Amino acid sequence: MAEKRVRVNEQIRISPIRLIDEKGGQIGIVSLDDARARAAQRGLDLVEVAPDSRPPVVRLMDYGKYKYKAARAAREARKKQHTVQLKEVKFRPGIEDHDYDFKLRHARRFLSEGNKVKLTMMFRGRQVTHPELGREVLLRATRDLSEHAKVEQYPNFERNQMTMILSPLKT
Repeated sequence: MAEKRVRVNEQIRISPIRLIDEKGGQIGIVSLDDARARAAQRGLDLVEVAPDSRPPVVRLMDYGKYKYKAARAAREARKKQHTVQLKEVKFRPGIEDHDYDFKLRHARRFLSEGNKVKLTMMFRGRQVTHPELGREVLLRATRDLSEHAKVEQYPNFERNQMTMILSPLKT
């Protein structure tokens, strides 16, 4: 992501400008030379905050402090950002109750972390001739996870496996 270029002090060429002081109060429309004199007098920088408006809006501020705060805010935003991952839980048509509960617990944990879950039903050999058994297990899992997730993609049979995608409910 490209950083937005900000014009500072001598890089600002258009005159007159709308000047805002360091506290956010509007000074008004002044010439560029007058604004530079005010900035020098207060030991601050002129920073162009709205270059597209006419006249451009320029603010009196400490540019170093401004850059530092912007970088810190971006770092905090990146830290709080969560990328949604697709986690997979694999089942078999003849799964026993304890194994089913164990795998469902994993799916619940993935959903509570905010990730999507792909439930995969794997068929071996002649089990492929009875896809309804696998579909029953997947639909049972959907019912058991209904308070944590919603179905994003219903069971889809492809080759020797059936897949279904669940996404977490917004809390």
